[in-house]
Amino acid sequence: MVKRQAEESLEDSVAQDSPASKKARVYDVPEVYGHTNGFSAAPDPLFPLSEEKWEEDERDGNDILAAADIQEGELEGAASPLDDVDPLNEESAYSATSRQQAPIEGYSDLYLDTVNRSVLDFDFEKLCSVTLSNINVYACLVCGKYYQGRGPKSHAYFHALEVGHHVYVNMQTKRVYVLPEGYEVKSKSLDDIKFVVDPKLSKEEVAQLDRGAKDAWDLSGKKYTPGFVGMNNIKENDYFNVIIQALSHIPSLRNFFMLEDLSNRPELVQRFSVLTRKIWNTRAFKTHVSPHELLQQISRQSNKRFDLLQQSDPVEFLSWFLNNMHLALGGSKTKLGTSIIQRVFQGKLKIESQKITAKADVGDRLRFEEAAEVIVDTTRYLMLTLDLPAAPLFQDELEKNIIPQIPLTSILSKYDGLKAQEQMNTRKRYRLLHPLPPYLLFHIKRFSKNKFVTEHNPTIVTFPTRSLDMSPYVEPNPSMHSPGEPIWYDLVANVTHEAVRTRDDSVEGEAERKVWRVQIRDRARDEWLEIQDLYVQGIVAETLFTKESYLMVWERRKEGKGKARS
Repeated sequence: MVKRQAEESLEDSVAQDSPASKKARVYDVPEVYGHTNGFSAAPDPLFPLSEEKWEEDERDGNDILAAADIQEGELEGAASPLDDVDPLNEESAYSATSRQQAPIEGYSDLYLDTVNRSVLDFDFEKLCSVTLSNINVYACLVCGKYYQGRGPKSHAYFHALEVGHHVYVNMQTKRVYVLPEGYEVKSKSLDDIKFVVDPKLSKEEVAQLDRGAKDAWDLSGKKYTPGFVGMNNIKENDYFNVIIQALSHIPSLRNFFMLEDLSNRPELVQRFSVLTRKIWNTRAFKTHVSPHELLQQISRQSNKRFDLLQQSDPVEFLSWFLNNMHLALGGSKTKLGTSIIQRVFQGKLKIESQKITAKADVGDRLRFEEAAEVIVDTTRYLMLTLDLPAAPLFQDELEKNIIPQIPLTSILSKYDGLKAQEQMNTRKRYRLLHPLPPYLLFHIKRFSKNKFVTEHNPTIVTFPTRSLDMSPYVEPNPSMHSPGEPIWYDLVANVTHEAVRTRDDSVEGEAERKVWRVQIRDRARDEWLEIQDLYVQGIVAETLFTKESYLMVWERRKEGKGKARS
């Protein structure tokens, strides 16, 4: 049988009538989606647009993400353009997106005019506002929000595309980037923001903090004094604020946390260091700081014993804080002077105790008997507790309770080694030992608890602000200190308590709320200031004792420095 001859060649027939191959159809996609549909061409992984075209579309306001979605829908179901290509070697749309390594010449300051310093607040915990992660966090310098990462799949990248905020700073490295382009900005105009993120002063600048009075101004032109700024009371953390303010004005402690490299220490140490440097920031954007980061760490580490939602006792918090800081700094539980905490506050105390026998005279139970055995023990302390005499129960002629006054030296007599106290069936007496620490912490015990209620003692303690002689309360040791020579201490900070009655809808009618303040000495101006949360005001030194002192910080005067002043 003779085959019929074809009217045209196979090659001509395929070229005219045969549908385009799968490979050809996919390759022709970029030509189909030009500017005919009202959108600019989306960056395709196989045919990426130039950086100039991307920036042009972004400036024109074209919806790049919408165009990409349309293109994705049209290509859905299409096979891979290269059937013989190993899929493991194919790049995704994200990985194929090219990033600029540097700004275009002449455009190095692009987008920097959008930076809004007035909304920047770096005091809060560095968590991504979407994922709540604290890893690789960037802050948007336009709106102040935190986002994780800066890659093409990151939330900061999408924030830049959706909202048009382009300038971001890495909260760890302090490097600034422009997104979505991805290049680093090295403009000196952003150095003030980098400084506020993590303020660091030189050794010479720290040494001048207490020597010369220096004023500063925030972004709004408001005047403030570095070191004497308000601290935000987020809810009920005023007990925390007064302790941090007092500790940040102890020069030995402050200088250590401002100058030492603590990047390898636990988070508690690092966050206290940052907060201390922010309190003494000379180029702050605002006249107050927020302790949110340190509070969150303390709340986690103390199992919410101390947090910002419930008011606690400042002395209990100080005791917990100093012990945990000591351990976080690598301090030992047995050896002396293994951390800055011990070197600043720790001293030694001698305790003599004797059992109270049945033969003891009823009217003289506290007198040590010569025949009975006396047990002598030596212990260490970070804080000394001073007991107040019982408050009177009688009222004066105006039917108001009498508020007694007592000198500080009277309640310090607890440590003279002569006055004994009764505890259970034991009489005890105390004596301080040489050498005394550079700083003494006095806790004036005003609250006592029983099974039913917490009692408050409003006794006023009078004291000098300078020249407190501690030699009568220290056991003589000629090898360390000449007998008869005074040991002068000057007041650094004084935490006060005030009971404020507030209306309560309960049966009791009125409740009593505790208000904590701290009085701090400005060494440069030789003035005193009182700080209550965000409020900072001057106070006359002669009126400090009129408040209910609760915690006092005293600094030992260096030998031969200054004369005794009352």
